[in-house]
Amino acid sequence: MSFFTALTTRSFSSSARMAAAIKNVTVIGSGLMGAGIAQVAAQTGHTVTMVDIDKAAVDKAEKRIAASIQRVAKKKFSGDEGEANKFISEAVARLSTSTDAISSVGSADLVVEAIVENIGVKQKLFKELDEAAPEHTIFASNTSSLPIGKIAEVTNRKDRFGGLHFFNPVPVMKLLEIIRIPETSNATFEAMKEWGKNMGKVSIQCKDTPGFVVNHLLVPYLFEAMAMVERGDAFKEDIDIAMKLGTGYPMGPLELSDYVGLDTLKFVGDGWMRDYPDEPMYRYPKVLAKLVEEGKLGIKSGQGFYNHNKE
Repeated sequence: MSFFTALTTRSFSSSARMAAAIKNVTVIGSGLMGAGIAQVAAQTGHTVTMVDIDKAAVDKAEKRIAASIQRVAKKKFSGDEGEANKFISEAVARLSTSTDAISSVGSADLVVEAIVENIGVKQKLFKELDEAAPEHTIFASNTSSLPIGKIAEVTNRKDRFGGLHFFNPVPVMKLLEIIRIPETSNATFEAMKEWGKNMGKVSIQCKDTPGFVVNHLLVPYLFEAMAMVERGDAFKEDIDIAMKLGTGYPMGPLELSDYVGLDTLKFVGDGWMRDYPDEPMYRYPKVLAKLVEEGKLGIKSGQGFYNHNKE
């Protein structure tokens, strides 16, 4: 029996019961990630409560989700207006909103947090939710760079805690990284895996390492491309062309960096360098700090490694 098989088949009966129980989902955060997770959950038959402390933000996100669901229905049921309208009405009906995180978890089977990438803020939230949520409720963070174990340590349900890292835009991107900490039970992992499958995602199992799988490989690659520009090894345009035509990547590393956000990449790098000061692959070049200091954050600000302002 393989390690993975042994890992995922132990306590199968309890796992199946827990997996089947994930019907009510609370998503904390109404930004692009939170709204995307809420939308897909509602589309796939789950009852969803999307929470944000900002009423205007959650209302705006709700409207954005409704419009996105309409686009999905139009594509999914092309030529069948009746089925499209049914899909839209049922999905929208499954989604509700709240500005009160504590009251929103009273009947939750799963809570997915998708708020600001700040360890203190996340810990405060989960500590409060831990006291309010039912015993069976699974907690998960959508963090892309912070240690799941550090977030979970403030709770009394480490066995029911893991990471569910979606990718932007959530309705389009198929991958879901499921992160388990040493305390995560097999039942919890199986429940998250089954829920990911029900969401239409392809799930992979990750350990609680920096950046999990995708960002652990991607971010140092982006840093090295920046370093090549800084050292004068190659022009940014040539680096991007090389990686697109030489490896088949849809975007070059400098283009992708601008798309992700240079401030976001610096934030990730700052955290990794703080936690792993002796690991050279987590260090970013000076050009990244310089651009962020100048307010050149990439597409979001109109300029980064490239000028994105329209002429």
